[in-house]
Parts: sequence; structure tokens; C-alpha cells
Amino acid sequence: MKRIRTAVIGTGFIGPAHLEALQRIGGIQVVALASIEKEKARTLGTRFAIPKVYEKWEDVIADGDVEVIHNCTPNHLHFVINKAALGAGKHVISEKPLTMTSKESAELVSLAAKKGVVNAINFNYRFYPLIQHARAMMEKGELGKVYLVHGHYLQDWLYYDTDYNWRLETKMSGASRAIADIGSHWCDLAQFVTGLKITSVFADLMTVHPKRKRPRGAIETFKGKEMALSGDLEDIPIRTEDTGIVMLRFANGARGVVTVSQVSAGRKNCEQIEIDGSKAAVAWNQEEPNQLWVGHRERPNEVIIKDPSLLHQEARKYAHYPGGHPEGYPDGPMNLFMNVYDFIREGKDPRKSIPDFPTFADGHWENKIVDAVLKSDGTRKWVEVKP
Repeated sequence: MKRIRTAVIGTGFIGPAHLEALQRIGGIQVVALASIEKEKARTLGTRFAIPKVYEKWEDVIADGDVEVIHNCTPNHLHFVINKAALGAGKHVISEKPLTMTSKESAELVSLAAKKGVVNAINFNYRFYPLIQHARAMMEKGELGKVYLVHGHYLQDWLYYDTDYNWRLETKMSGASRAIADIGSHWCDLAQFVTGLKITSVFADLMTVHPKRKRPRGAIETFKGKEMALSGDLEDIPIRTEDTGIVMLRFANGARGVVTVSQVSAGRKNCEQIEIDGSKAAVAWNQEEPNQLWVGHRERPNEVIIKDPSLLHQEARKYAHYPGGHPEGYPDGPMNLFMNVYDFIREGKDPRKSIPDFPTFADGHWENKIVDAVLKSDGTRKWVEVKP
């Protein structure tokens, strides 16, 4: 097996998750790691036996040993790093959102096509086995015509006004927060399973805490509670949404609605989606990922338990253990990365072969959805998602 040399930029919450997933994929060698957090980078470099640890991301781009770059940095760095990596002819796997604006993401899509390099975005929830099974059910006509798509993505890590993180700052995160951050995952799932694009939106967003208390120091994602206990705080105005409700229209005329929140007490990472079709319905919850509910009118409902022998053939490769052996969050990125690296190893051209993973084009469409959501919230009107 050809060994592919890769590098990870960023050591926050998601960076180590990428490193752990890469260790589980055969034929991958992480040759470099970059982060401004020097001590953390050195610790991770030792833990994962990474020979080169850089402080500057530019050094990774310039490293001739690196073939693939995983961009795990805060949002404001996505565009500049992705653009530089593409320009250097390196394959890129980026965290979402792809960029902070759709103008930037359109430029990346164009550059990736020009360079012909493999590009992917980490919409990892697609790669749970039962989500892949639901997609296969849709493709085989088992759900029929989609009537309605509904659900929510709820968290509580920003519940208090003393909870703080860089995602709350527009200069680092962008004009949207809850919708762009977790809402993009839900919208990607809805479009992936149904095979239908979201074509227009009507949004009502709300900022629960117009001011928050920021600790005087760097705060990692999901670590705001600990920092707040220090008591050394300053008031900061907040310009992005804590929560929102978005009504949706899909390409086939189906309707939808999603509630997104980062201030729902007790909900840690509750991403739930239901798709109601003319033959059956399916529902899935990320916090119970090994079960898929299937609803019927004329016979008893079903609960499919994650078991390779019970899944459609297309979904079986994403279930790595027998029935009764749960698989969870770390397996989604791993499955996505496996597809990306197989694509690279086989020498496929993303301009000629259809990738079996989300690409920069998918990230760009999600940015266009966010644009429409923000415009709708400002105008109180339905807004079309325009290419």
C-alpha cells in the first residue's frame, strides 16, 4: 500500500480528533503538525510520533514531504490556508465552514478545479453507518417521495453569559455562529440523505446573551465553563445568533424546518433529523447513533440496530464491528478520511470521478444557505439560495 504523507494544522478540539482518526487508517503517515500553541503541539507531536512540529502554518505549506493538509484551524484561517495549500498543489481536507464568506468559498472551488487536487470538507455526520443506510433506502425508493424534513441540532455549551469561546467573535468566526457552525451539519445531512438541495429559507434568529463575559485568556471550544470560574472577566458585545428556527423548501417541493441552538440546557450534541416520505419515514439522533427509526402507516414501526448484516450493501463498509458493538463520533471522520485517502491513492481526478465524500462545492453551497438565512432574518422574507 502506498503510504501517503500528511500534515495537520491546528491543535484545538478537532485537531487531535483528526490525528486519532488518521492513526486508524492504514498507509497514512503524519509527517508534520503546526500550531501557535507550541507546548500543546510538542505534546501531540510526541504522542503521535510526528517528526516535524511547526509554529507557523506556512512552514507546512512549504514542506515538500507533505502531500495532504488537514486544516483544523479557527474559521478566519480557513480561506487563507486552504488557498495556499491548493496553490501549492496539495490535497486538502478542511474543517467547516469552508470559509467565512461565500465569495471566498467560490474562489476556493474554482481554484481546486483549476489545480485538479482532491478537496474535502469534514461533514463527518454523513459517515455514520445508519445515515449511509438511510441514504441507500432513499435511493432505492423505500421512502418514496419526500414530503417533509424536520429536526434540530441542540447544544448547551454556550448556555450562560459566562460561557465564552473564539466562535463568539465575528472577526474569527464569521457573521453567523449557530447556523454556520452546527446548522450547516444538519443541512448537509438533510440534503445528503434526501438527495435534494435546499432552495429557499425563512429564518428567525435570536441572540439570547447580547453581552457575554470573556475570560482574559485563550479559551478552547467547550472549555468556557472552566475559564469562567477564574473570575477574571470582561464584558463583550455579541453580534451572532445563539439560536434560530429556519423553515426550508427543497428542490422537489418538500418542506422542512430546523431548530438550531447552543443555549438548550442539558442538550450536549443533540442532532436529530426525520424525513417523512410517501412510503415510510426515518429518524436518527446523533446521541443515539446506532439506532435508526423507521415509521410506517400500515404496519408496526421498526428500529434498525447498527449491524453490518442488517444494512444495505452500500452502507456495510462504514460499520466496522458486529451488531451490539457500538460505534460513535470518532468513526465518522475516520470513515470520511478513508474515502478521501482511497480516492487519492487510486490517483483519481476529482474533475472526472465523482467523490464519495463532501467536497469544497458542498462547503460552498452551505455558505450560500447561511447567506440566505442571514438575509431572511434581516428582511423577514423567504430568500432563495442562489448558486
